[in-house]
This record gives sequence, C-alpha cells and structure tokens, in this order.
Amino acid sequence: MSRSRLAPGVEVVAVPGRGLAVRTPEGEFFSVRTGGADQDVLLSRLTGVTTGPADDELKRVVRAFEGAGYLAERPLDPQWPATRRDIRILGDPVLTEPLAAQLAALGARPRTTGAVTAPGGSPAAVEDLLDGDPSAVVWCLDGPVPDGLWDAADSLPDHGVAWLRCHREGWQAYVEPVAAAPGDVTSAHIRSRRLAATPAHRELAAYWSGPRTCGAPVRLAPPAATLLAALLADGLSRWATGAPDTVGLPSRRLLRRVDLRTLTVTEHPVLPVPDVAPMPKKDG
Repeated sequence: MSRSRLAPGVEVVAVPGRGLAVRTPEGEFFSVRTGGADQDVLLSRLTGVTTGPADDELKRVVRAFEGAGYLAERPLDPQWPATRRDIRILGDPVLTEPLAAQLAALGARPRTTGAVTAPGGSPAAVEDLLDGDPSAVVWCLDGPVPDGLWDAADSLPDHGVAWLRCHREGWQAYVEPVAAAPGDVTSAHIRSRRLAATPAHRELAAYWSGPRTCGAPVRLAPPAATLLAALLADGLSRWATGAPDTVGLPSRRLLRRVDLRTLTVTEHPVLPVPDVAPMPKKDG
C-alpha cells in the first residue's frame, strides 16, 4: 500500500444516509462500499494523514481506489528539473509577458527576447535560436505565421531542444504541441495537416502568404492572452517534469484551437507528416 493518497481532482464525500461517494476528475459520482472498513480511518489514509498498518478490509478498499486510478502515483507538485529550466521565449509581448510570468511561477527560468531574424530581415537560422543554450524555445505570434519563419525552429528537436509555439489568425488562435524529439509534430506538419483537412486549402495558403486586407484590428484581451499563456505553460511543464497525460490523446499529439471571442478550446489530433518519397528516375 505504497500509494494511498487521493490523486489530484479526486474527492470523497460523506452522503447522509448513504455512506461515502467518490467524485472523479471527470465530475462523476460513484458509491464506495466500505464493508467492514472504518470510514474515519479510510478518510484519514486517503488524505495522507494516516500511513500506519491497515487491516484486511481497509487494504481491500484502498486497493479498489488504486485499481480505479484514483490514488496519486507521484508527488502532487513535481519540481521543474534544473536541467530544463532555461526557456527562451520569442515573439509579441502581449503573449510573451504573461507566459514568462507563469513559467517563472512554475519554477522555470524564462528569458524573453523579441523576434529573431538574420541580417537583411530573413528568418533566423537555428544557430541564432540556440544562442544562450536554452533547453526549450517558445515562439508566440499575435498574428499569422509568415512563410518560412519557423522553418529553422522546426529542427530544434534534432539539437535536443524542445520547441513550442502559438499564433493567432483573426479571432482564432492555435497552440501547437511540444516537439521535443526527432519525429515529433513540427509547425510544417501542422500547416500540411491543416491544408489537407480543408476544401479551402488555396484560400488558406493565400491567407498565410499575404497580403491581407482587414478592418479594425483584433486585439488580444488580457483573459485571452492569459489563457493562451496557460496552455503553453502547461504543455511545457508536462514536458519538463514528465507528467503523464491523464485522459485522451498524448499532449504531444494535440493541436489546440482557441476561439478568442468565447475562450472555447477545442482539441484536434495531429500526427507528423511522412517525407514524400522521391520520384524514381527514368532511364534515358
């Protein structure tokens, strides 16, 4: 019985006349059949207060909690590893500033810089992004991603550096998954998948390339910027601490789309795009 403390999001409540019930992280309620186990001792053990020997009935109930996945398997507040603390943040201050504050509160050491470009205004090379030896690079854009801007950054996982990004397209924002190893989902993969998923692929490609005509500009309100920063910080924290995904698909295979008008987040599974096989050469 090495694990006997309730996992985050799991709660037990005493229901008058009906005994104990467990509330799951999904918000469902289930009755707990304690049998001959002492309820007070059980609750004390589930909160981590009691850790001594237990009788057979108490062991049975605790094993049932463990089998259902309702007990903590690791420390509730995993520390940010020192080897992954240095985070470089690029992009627009409306997003980089709240992100830096959240990462610092989690134990990381963020370093915020503006957009990185090579001499002449061309996109930065990977050597520029690796300046300062960061463990991860996050790039936040308050607008669409210009063609080629993130091409070099897509190779960061090949250098052992995690790569995370987000951008806005009108009233929609996209938070892409962390790429931390060769074969993970990159920004180029996301663009290819999005083009393949819409019948308006020509229009979307033209929108990305620009120019674009618009009226009054969309401005990120503080709640929307805070939400985007929270999604980025959560993804980066899961990578840094090795926190497991509790439900659904792995976070490194999810594209998150945020409606900035309603702050609604929808998740879309995404996979890397295989390299296209070269065309065979013809004799002669």
